[in-house]
Amino acid sequence: MRQLERTAQVRLSIDEALQRVSRRFPLFFYLGTITLITAILSGVLLTEAHVGGFHGWLLALIGVLTLLGGSHLAVALVNRLATLLAKPDLLPRMDFSVGIPSESRTLVVIPTMLTSAQGIEDLTEALEVRFLANRDEYLHFGLLTDFRDANQETLAEDAPLLELARKKIEELNERYKRAKGDQFFLFHRPRRWNPGERLWMGYERKRGKLADLNSLLRGGSQDRFALVIGETSVLSNVKYVITLDTDTQLPRDSAWQFVGTMAHR
Repeated sequence: MRQLERTAQVRLSIDEALQRVSRRFPLFFYLGTITLITAILSGVLLTEAHVGGFHGWLLALIGVLTLLGGSHLAVALVNRLATLLAKPDLLPRMDFSVGIPSESRTLVVIPTMLTSAQGIEDLTEALEVRFLANRDEYLHFGLLTDFRDANQETLAEDAPLLELARKKIEELNERYKRAKGDQFFLFHRPRRWNPGERLWMGYERKRGKLADLNSLLRGGSQDRFALVIGETSVLSNVKYVITLDTDTQLPRDSAWQFVGTMAHR
């Protein structure tokens, strides 16, 4: 490609040239630009301070302050420049716009914690919104939960919170009843003693939740979970897992695009 450009005497625009350099030497371009902008800003301010009569330790103090302030401004400017120069490349994907095939059955899960009744209401409502924006026969949704850390294995509030979570997931499955299998799941883990933290907590928190879920999907035991709500017979056929944070949305028809991308690779 480069040889063809040289033969054809292609002249790149300034924007294209900057993009080419930034892609070839990203770290050097990033840090070098920050350093250059910081040096220019600090140099100008220090020169003005020196001309204004500041000398000795006072000038040195001003130099430190201008370096700190200039570096913050430089980072902000370079980050803005990077967003303008960086052009994302779309990943190839399968076209699942008419439906995710059965061999690409997918589970969307939200690792989270059961901390309050209102929190559970919000979690299940958000789960329903994600489902309504991405309805598909082979797309399932679940909450992957722990209780908050505690000094003892169980708290008085645990049972009511878990019962409410169970009720809300069962209501969703009843509201959107399917001919075969459930659409919504609850995977809840008990607290376990962590000798390092000296607390009762969900084992390895978010990473542990996902590891235990993957084990379950691959036919492992449910021993790591205190409660699983939903017909688990479909879980062995789940091929992909989409993990979302509690505050992350799943825009309309985005799920099949994610699955299509994973299936293509």
